[in-house]
This record gives sequence, structure tokens and C-alpha cells, in this order.
Amino acid sequence: MLLGCDYRALNKRRNKMRIYDLALKDLSQILRDKKSLLFLVAMPIVFTLFMGFAYTSGGDENVDMRIPLAVVGGSDSRLGEMLVERLETSDAVRVVRIDQAAALESLQKGDVAGVLIIPVGFGDQSEGAALSDQSKGSPLSQLELIADASSSQGQSLYQLLRGPVSQLMSAEQVARISADLQNDPDEFSPALELAWAKWDENSRLELVRVEQAVAAEPESDWTGGNPYNQASPGIIVQFAIFGLTTSAQILVQERKSRTLQRLMTTAMKPWEIVAGHLLAMFTLTFLQTALLVVFGQLALGVDYLREPLGTLLISVALGLWVASMGLLIGVIAKADDQVILFSMIAMFLFSALGGTWFPLEASGGAFAAIGRLMPSAWAMNGLQNLLIRGLGLEATLLPTAILLAYATGFFLLAVWRFRKMEL
Repeated sequence: MLLGCDYRALNKRRNKMRIYDLALKDLSQILRDKKSLLFLVAMPIVFTLFMGFAYTSGGDENVDMRIPLAVVGGSDSRLGEMLVERLETSDAVRVVRIDQAAALESLQKGDVAGVLIIPVGFGDQSEGAALSDQSKGSPLSQLELIADASSSQGQSLYQLLRGPVSQLMSAEQVARISADLQNDPDEFSPALELAWAKWDENSRLELVRVEQAVAAEPESDWTGGNPYNQASPGIIVQFAIFGLTTSAQILVQERKSRTLQRLMTTAMKPWEIVAGHLLAMFTLTFLQTALLVVFGQLALGVDYLREPLGTLLISVALGLWVASMGLLIGVIAKADDQVILFSMIAMFLFSALGGTWFPLEASGGAFAAIGRLMPSAWAMNGLQNLLIRGLGLEATLLPTAILLAYATGFFLLAVWRFRKMEL
């Protein structure tokens, strides 16, 4: 009886050694390729820095979002100055005063969205015409707007200019009528100023006043004050999926070189072969994740170590899910190009839908609803609970459990397909 127990214990140790040996063989085969280090280490770091910079640039509050409008002329007449001064106070239009040749060149280059040409002496005849020729059209008809009518900015400029131009036209007509009624040409200028001031006052009034019953909370930065709180975990998840390309290719190469067939004729059982490859894939993914976590902590100020156990749980669960998915791809694919194709599809699908490029809260609708079902979204959720939301270890337990459930599902599919695989 004692000899039987010793034999079973020895057999278990041998099984473990076979699994470890197969995993070490896979790892040494991967790490011998210098290109693998480029994809597993250098590229994730470069992409992390790039994405963090992109988030920082996107959140710059000093960027002027107003539509640029080049204005030509207008400084030699009172009506022109009044119109330009009103446009310069606009929250939607940014006035650029330049000459006509430079304005048209800027429009062609796309530096401005439109060109407003105010002719020389614009409106000078208005005061003289107040008591004489009423049949002439308004001097405001002399204005010329050059813009692309098919572009959104060109259409917006047209709508934005209609208000001030219509008000100036109204003020000019009121001043004419006032001067005519009093039979005094000198009344035109003060009447024009008064009417224009009233239009300016009315345009600043709120048509609807909204009173807030609940005090508004100050807007918080969705990155938690550090853009790399989104970029770093996003790249960790994305490149964990991308890294399985190299691991899955080994299984395909073993099948093509008939190494896998020879392994099946040895004392190794099928589950030991699967476990050995799975261990190699998990180790590779986990080491890559650990390296990027250390880089994020030390170089980017991403506080993964605020809750080290929570970060470890998510990293282990992420590694198991990705390794199981890589094993399934390696079993299904029949050639190296299929491994790359399936891996790229998985990376883009799970990365885009899982919120690794941008928060799912920013998308909403069906996209966010579907995205929250993705395992990559749960990995991001677990890490962001620690980094952005400031939660504790308990906030990583549910994401970890769901990732492990996905890992189990992919692993069972891989084992089932492995048994039916034609060697």
C-alpha cells in the first residue's frame, strides 16, 4: 500500500515536470526571437506614451474651438467697425483681420472657414441718404461672405452672421426713420448708436432662465488627474491580446513540423500537452503585464501599487483569459497567417468594444451595452476601479471572477477542439 502511494506521488511529480518542461521550451523558443521582444515590450510602451499624449492634447482647455473667420476691411466706416466689434465678442466666431489676398489664401489652405469682405466706405452713404433717396437698398447688401456652402463650418458661419447683420440692418433703418421724422440728418448717428446698443443688450439676455434646484457638483477629470490612468491599463489589455500571436504560432508550428504528433506518442497525456502550452502563454502574458505595470507605476505615475493585491488579481485573471483564448486560436488555426488574422480580429474586437481606447461611458447606447459584456471591459473596469475611482480590493473581485469565467469557457473550448483536431 505504501509503495502504491509513493508511485502515485512520483507520477504526479513527473507529470508536473513534463508540463514545466514543455512550458519552458515554448518560452525559450519565443524569447530567442528578438522581434518578439519588440512586440511584447517596446511597442506597448511606445503606444502607452502616444495614447497618454493624445488624451492630454484632447483635454487642453486653452484650445480655441471657435470658427475662424477672416474679415477684410471695415475699419474705415462706423457701420463696419460696429459689425466687427460684435463678431469679436462672439463665443462661436474667431475674427482674423487680414487683407483680401491673404484671407483668400488662408481660406484655400483651410486656416479659416470663411472670408467676410466689407467694402471701403461701407455704410458711409447711409447718413446722407437718410433724408434723400429712400429707394436705394440697404448698404448692408454690399457685404460678401466667401465660404464653402457644402461644409458644416461654412453653413455655421452663414447662420452665425445672419443675426448680427440683421440687427445692424434693423438699427440702420431705425436711424434713417428717426432722422427723417425729425428732419435732422445729425440725428442719424445717435439713433444708430442707441438702436445698436439696444440690440446688443437684447442679444445678451437669456431667453430662458434655468434655476438649478440641486447644487451642481464640480466637474471631475475622467482620467483621475492623470491621462495615463486610461492609456496604461488600456494598452496592457490590448497588447496582452496582441501578444498571444507569438504563443499561438508555436502550436501551429508544432503541428506542421509533426512535433505535436510525436508528443502525443510519448508518455505525456493530451491534457498535459494543453496545460504546458497554456502555462507558457500565461507566463508570457503575465510577465508582459507585470512589466507594463512597473513602467506605469515608476515612469507614468499610475498608482497600481495603491492596491497591489487588486492589481495582482486582475493581472492573473487577464493572463488566464488571454492564454486560454490564445490556446483556442492555436488549436483552430491551420497556418501562421490564420493565427495573425484571428489574433488581430480578437485584438481589435475586444479592444474597441472593451473600452481600452476610450471610456465606455463616453459612447453610450448599444455600443456601451455590448461593450460591457466583453471580458476586456471587465479587465478595464477592475483596473479603473483602483486607478480612477479610488475603490479598494473588493471592487476587483467581480471583474476577476468574470474574467476567470471567460478563461474557463475559452479553455474548455480549446480542449474540446484539441481532442477533435486532426494531427
